[in-house]
Amino acid sequence: MKWWQTAVFYQIYPRSFADGNGDGIGDFPGMIQKLDYLQALGIDAVWLSPHFPSPMFDCGYDISDYTGVAPEYGTLDDFQHFLDEAHSRGMYVILDLVLNHTSDQHPWFIESRSNRTNPKRDWYIWKDGKNGGPPNDWCSCFDGAAWEYDEETSQYYYHYFFKQQPDLNWRNPAVKQAMFDAARFWLRMGVDGFRLDAIGTIFERPDLRNHNTGFNLASLRDLERRSTTPEERRQFVRQWIRTFHHQFGQPGLHELMKELRSVLNEFPGDRMLVGEDADVAYLGNGHDELNMVFNFPLMDAVPLTPASVRKNQKNRLALLAPVNGWPCNTLGNHDAGHFIARFNPTEAPALARLHTAVLLTLRGTPFIYNGDEIGMTHLTISNVSDFRDLLGSWVYNEDIQQLHMTHDQALAHAAETTRDKGRTPMQWANTSNGGFCPPSASPWLPVNPNYAQGINVADQDPDPSSLLNFHRRLLTLRRQVPALIEGEFTALLPRSRYLLAYLRKNASQTVLVVLNFSDVPRIFAWKSTGPSKYNNLHTLYSASGISNSKSAIRLAPFDIFIGELQ
Repeated sequence: MKWWQTAVFYQIYPRSFADGNGDGIGDFPGMIQKLDYLQALGIDAVWLSPHFPSPMFDCGYDISDYTGVAPEYGTLDDFQHFLDEAHSRGMYVILDLVLNHTSDQHPWFIESRSNRTNPKRDWYIWKDGKNGGPPNDWCSCFDGAAWEYDEETSQYYYHYFFKQQPDLNWRNPAVKQAMFDAARFWLRMGVDGFRLDAIGTIFERPDLRNHNTGFNLASLRDLERRSTTPEERRQFVRQWIRTFHHQFGQPGLHELMKELRSVLNEFPGDRMLVGEDADVAYLGNGHDELNMVFNFPLMDAVPLTPASVRKNQKNRLALLAPVNGWPCNTLGNHDAGHFIARFNPTEAPALARLHTAVLLTLRGTPFIYNGDEIGMTHLTISNVSDFRDLLGSWVYNEDIQQLHMTHDQALAHAAETTRDKGRTPMQWANTSNGGFCPPSASPWLPVNPNYAQGINVADQDPDPSSLLNFHRRLLTLRRQVPALIEGEFTALLPRSRYLLAYLRKNASQTVLVVLNFSDVPRIFAWKSTGPSKYNNLHTLYSASGISNSKSAIRLAPFDIFIGELQ
């Protein structure tokens, strides 16, 4: 198997992970100091969210230099030191590769907007307006209209995201060459691959046809806010797709991904590419495009139920089978935030263990978001001035100006929408600022005060019952049980509302996983699943410590059982 199939990944949000120089911002010296922690946790690979120079209009996804390191994070030598130290511990490192757009402060765009005849004018998408307005009715998914008027050159430029993130013109061969050269720069330094950001938006419909849906971004966000039932959510997603369908998934992406794959293939060591869920079409034939795509439907289904996991696995594995795709599972990230935040607080500790067990025992490569291993939750931003994510600020202002909400209503909506809530600093200790930075420093985002309630590394480290040590035990078990890494997945108990049960089976080993998603004891009877080898079931892990009997496995509330058929 490939290394990226057997690895457990850990996503680091650099600004919030570890402050090594005491300025309230995470950095590479801080990350280097925590590599032993990650190694002891059982992590095999690290995904870094953007560390590049950026004016931070979109928290680092607006890049002003693709081959540099943001000064607040350190230097290029610091990055190389981090990479070398990770490799010396047997850990791989992948970076975010943001292909769709640059910052409006990137030298390329500064040149492009200087005049209409500049050689880099065609590096971005510039168009004349129509009827005194923008070229068409397209929306940005972040801040209203997708076109920004430039008074100096009397044209509009296109941006799918914030106006500070102008889209590159990938139909210009010079753009492709420059961006692929940036990828080569990091590959030469030794990075092991890339997570691709928003590749579906790289190409737009060239004739710029109107959507004619009658929706703008403010009305879409309001529809999203009011969509609470599953059917309302489905209707919202359908409306979102209708509003943006000329702006993503356009022809040319397969060919572009094949070219990017050929760039990685210039380098030894099986460099890898992982994309977002919408990129599942770009796995290609025989991994000649992406290697994996995230299983966002699983993440979006949190809190999980036995039925939702069975449905997800049935659909997902069937989707991947025609191209021999390898699954890739996650429950949280820098956009979705911490999965534990979506639980009822009284059941959160038990549900966190259940969900982690699902993540680490399903077929596929798991990705853990930093802080999820200690149960970090979301912080509700209570002051408009504390927003660092422009999406929160934009939602607040639009709710006031366009939807005429009160301040409290708009702030509540913005606090729920902003990605800041799940990007707060890592909680290392029950000390000032959660041990993220010194007491004298002001962290770039407020630290969630629940660090003082046991949600921190230092308190959980010596506690055998902590969520942190639960992660360590399961990661150790996963490493020791080949069927949990490479085995096929077979769902059991297809109609059970409370028990999630499945087999993981390779050529030499069959492992049974049973999880009780209810708050009362349940019994798993092997006879209900087919011919019995049950008497030879060896317990690998039991959360309650109860061994199986001859007739059944008795599971306590929210219990987890993992056993091997021998």
